[in-house]
Amino acid sequence: MTMPEKKKLKVAILWHMHQPFYLHPDTKKFMMPWVRLHGLKDYLDMPLLAEKYNIKATFNLVPSLLDQIEMYGLGYTDRHMDLSRIPSRDLNTAEKKEILQTFFSAQYPTMIEPYTRYKQLYRKKESCANDIDLAAEIFSTSEWRDLQVWSNLVWIDPSFRDEYRLNSLFRKGRDFTEEEKHRLLDLEIDLLKKIIPTYQRLFAENKIDISFTPYYHPILPLLIDTDVAREAIAGIDLPDKRFCHPEDARWQIEKSCEKFYSLFGKNMAGMWPSEGSVSEDALKLINDAGIRWVATDEEILLQSKMQESSGKPSAFHAYEYNGALGTKIFFRDHGLSDRIGFIYAGWDAERAVSDFMHNLSLLRDRLKDNLDNCLIPIILDGENAWEYFPEDGNRFLSRFYEELATSEEFEVVSLTDAAETLLARSLKKLFAGSWINHNFRIWIGHSEDNMAWDMLSDARQALVDYQTRYPDADPEKMQKIWNQIYIAEGSDWCWWFGDEHIGTHNSDFDVLFRTHLSAVYKMLDMEIPSRLMQPIHGGKLESFVSLPESLITPKLDGLLTHYYEWSGAGSYDCLKAGGAMHRVDVYIKAIYFAFDHDSFYIRLDFDDDFDLVGLNNCRIVIDFKDIGLREILLEKVREKAGENMTFSYNRILEVKFDRKTLTGSGNGKIEFFASLYSGNEMMEKWPFDKPIAVELPEKDKEIFWQV
Repeated sequence: MTMPEKKKLKVAILWHMHQPFYLHPDTKKFMMPWVRLHGLKDYLDMPLLAEKYNIKATFNLVPSLLDQIEMYGLGYTDRHMDLSRIPSRDLNTAEKKEILQTFFSAQYPTMIEPYTRYKQLYRKKESCANDIDLAAEIFSTSEWRDLQVWSNLVWIDPSFRDEYRLNSLFRKGRDFTEEEKHRLLDLEIDLLKKIIPTYQRLFAENKIDISFTPYYHPILPLLIDTDVAREAIAGIDLPDKRFCHPEDARWQIEKSCEKFYSLFGKNMAGMWPSEGSVSEDALKLINDAGIRWVATDEEILLQSKMQESSGKPSAFHAYEYNGALGTKIFFRDHGLSDRIGFIYAGWDAERAVSDFMHNLSLLRDRLKDNLDNCLIPIILDGENAWEYFPEDGNRFLSRFYEELATSEEFEVVSLTDAAETLLARSLKKLFAGSWINHNFRIWIGHSEDNMAWDMLSDARQALVDYQTRYPDADPEKMQKIWNQIYIAEGSDWCWWFGDEHIGTHNSDFDVLFRTHLSAVYKMLDMEIPSRLMQPIHGGKLESFVSLPESLITPKLDGLLTHYYEWSGAGSYDCLKAGGAMHRVDVYIKAIYFAFDHDSFYIRLDFDDDFDLVGLNNCRIVIDFKDIGLREILLEKVREKAGENMTFSYNRILEVKFDRKTLTGSGNGKIEFFASLYSGNEMMEKWPFDKPIAVELPEKDKEIFWQV
């Protein structure tokens, strides 16, 4: 007797591919190299890997990203590539300094440390970290060329190394020739030229699905009306000038649809709105464009249903908002998506995939009575996460896809197919928010964000006023000027304004945003407002790391005994350290570090919802560069001695080390990471790449730093 085929739970995987629009409107060069570098590392291998394992994933592409990829094929370059092309013997001092400051912009543990020569060059630069002039003098011509090669080579996905004979360069490792360097740089352009045709082929063969984001990645609800931010945060500070331009939001959507049709010959079926940002008015515009599905975060569903008394809503179904029937809404599984994006990088690939499949199985058991009409949407960044994984995530993704492809319990479907087959539940209200904390605080509310919105409003109004005065102005010229407005409406500028995200390129984004707005005035032959000449951040950006300012001796009781107990300590703000990726749920909020004459102290602050009960055998691991690991089993304890340390945990964790245990003399440099483990699995590691570093001065020299 033949057993009936087991019903499978549908799983949809959406990889979001996005970079800001980096083209400088005056120089016509890309100010930053990330489209090219991520093109080599992520945009081509990801769809090919899905094809290899017969996984019909959805790839959400930003139209302005595709524009930039096309432009590289037409001969456009970026500053990093231009510096790489210069013969190493011809580099001048300014170029050498720029190379030292930018050519190590890669994750140290996965993209620098594994490669002996690249690591040597990095350490040589770091040996003169406080003297860039000296560092620029001590590299030989051969070392400069090796650095030019390695800063490009590590970005090419490992899956291409055999096919394009790159393994010979990895084996050689050093003393590259100019010919080898230029051959590598030429190959990069060849690979970039393959990206769009690969998506076109796989989409035409129905092997992958493709969706788009609005053209320049704007936050649609804020374009429609910035006042919508008050729906999630009633008391939020808003810009002086209310921005209310649904016509701009409509343009961003319609131009995205046009780009899709021009590339793929079909109407666009689905959209991941920028940052999963939705509102009722935004969804109506999306619906007007004929788009059949959108996706956002499950927190939006929870907030949308908050006023109803029907219990917690299920995010594993399709929904339709009553005001925009015909466009189905999917809500990403927050926990599963973030496990891939933020947790599994530090795990063994086999164990990570096993954990993911186990969690999927638990969901299947919960939903077993309605499998036909359920879907698990896994939606996350398709590029930035992988540089934290060994081998660019290839081992994890291969095992992940293999398990899904051979599973008898799950089937991978595209979101377009799911929209066609799943019955939709009714949604009377759609809450206005993004995938990050179901609000828009990242992009509006901070004084810097609000200043940017006001600058945008002024430039847009100047353009509108000009067209009113000169209705017969050249339409082609006007469209070029409007494009500068639409570019400035992108979400990326305000991502880096404010205090939520700190990176090495904040000032570059600031300059580029103001350059686009300045171009509006220049192209209109108008005087550029003086405030567009000034940095939005108003000077030095606040950092997420600060160094100790005074000697302190905190009381080890696991509590913040009084307000000034840790005053003067150094700190590392985990909530601000996310950079291009934003993690909503963190366990460790902040790390403090300090010292007195005899001891070195570390304090960890945890999220308000941190619960030991939900984590198995919860441990904190402090990894010191020179003396190794120190483990602390988290349990409520007043004071306890461990290996060369004393610690106390209650609401916070406070740890004390003898200075001589750490450095021998009790003086010198200390470098450490802090990680949270559940059982044998790492849940978090701070910092991601380079350790926290602090210099312990000699006891008779109280040397502190102005930060």
